[in-house]
Amino acid sequence: MWVEPGPTSARHLRYARTILDAGDGAVGFSTGLHENGLVVLRGAARVDADGGPYELGRYDALYVPRQSVVEIRPGPDGCDVAEVGAPVAGRYPAQLVRFADVRQDASLHFQAGQAPAQRELNVLIGKNVRAGRIMAGVTFSAPGNWTSWPPHEHAQMLEEAYLFIDMPAPAWGVQLVYTDPREPELVAVVREGDCVLMPQGYHPNVAAPGGSINFLWMMAAIREGDDRQFGVVNVQPDYAQGGSGLDAGRAR
Repeated sequence: MWVEPGPTSARHLRYARTILDAGDGAVGFSTGLHENGLVVLRGAARVDADGGPYELGRYDALYVPRQSVVEIRPGPDGCDVAEVGAPVAGRYPAQLVRFADVRQDASLHFQAGQAPAQRELNVLIGKNVRAGRIMAGVTFSAPGNWTSWPPHEHAQMLEEAYLFIDMPAPAWGVQLVYTDPREPELVAVVREGDCVLMPQGYHPNVAAPGGSINFLWMMAAIREGDDRQFGVVNVQPDYAQGGSGLDAGRAR
């Protein structure tokens, strides 16, 4: 487990990762009291879980309810599967989300911002999935652009983490996290595979010229159900006039 309450400042959010080569045996676990979202970052995987089996390709997602047994088998080229979780009281149905379907829905796949803050958002587990706390998706920036801009925060409703993906060397970026822009809590160089937890604060980032900054974003609602809302954010007052740029993904 890479992010979890206790060893980190997370309150509810959990993040782990299963990386298997072709020919590796299956890996299994129990979700216990946590709902889980599985997102394939590389390769393909067969997942046996509630109502399965499910065949997942790159950026496909699977919502798995609490009190489930999960078994992940790699495809012919192996697999890299991110696991997003949070404790919940409710048990919601297993749901498979195809990335190809997300890209056909203008409220789940849309462009936010203009250069130099242009990026493509893909909501994998959001209003399209019945769940208690978790949300997840992938964001891809235009080369050299900012994302999560204008700076926004949602700490009273949602905690979040970014896992940086699809940034082959020499690509890199800079991630900031701050409540006071004059004294940021974090200014960090990030590369593929790095994970940054944002329990609170504004959290913009920027790609180095010539490369993109891309990430899997993972959220856990503070209040189960009530706070599970994408795009409900507080924009840093200095930049609030133009809105958040996330309205296309908000529930209607």
